[in-house]
Amino acid sequence: MNKYIIGIDEVGRGPLAGPVTVCAAAIPRGMKFTPLENGVRLNDSKKLTAKSREAWVRKLRKIGITFAITSVSSMVIDRVNISRAANLAVKRSLKKLTEERGIPIKRSVVFLDGGLFIEGGRTMIRADQKINAVRAASVLAKVHRDRYMKKLSTRYPAYGFENHVGYGTRAHLAAIKRHGLSPVHRKTFCKFA
Repeated sequence: MNKYIIGIDEVGRGPLAGPVTVCAAAIPRGMKFTPLENGVRLNDSKKLTAKSREAWVRKLRKIGITFAITSVSSMVIDRVNISRAANLAVKRSLKKLTEERGIPIKRSVVFLDGGLFIEGGRTMIRADQKINAVRAASVLAKVHRDRYMKKLSTRYPAYGFENHVGYGTRAHLAAIKRHGLSPVHRKTFCKFA
């Protein structure tokens, strides 16, 4: 009998700048998640507001969910492509979860959101909308990456990373046109620059 359900999800596949970030989260089998005090249920990070995501991260930490997060830089993304970079982060996150955090892989079932793969795992389209462990991973990864991009905005203030976290908004494109690419931009995503 599996003891844990491990959910793996990534954020940052599409931005023009910054890393791709993957979280592997282990949920004890049968664990239920009650909604936040305001009634917001755990969901795919894209379906939650930034405030709700932050609240869910606090709750997940409080109830002691075991997780591991890994990011792969824009330089590696440019070298190996986004799919390989995301799957490299999957391997690293799962290794960190099992070897450093002590989650027994032999007593776990691993679910990955579509587009992610690892030997022995089950990739599911929209797993982040169906499986709580993947939803948790989605939220944890998103909050981690957004915080990192906000930190980068102090190093590269001309780009507005604190607002768009690297995605190709009109303001971001205008900043690239005005200032050129920063060292954290993905050159293979910004061939227009």
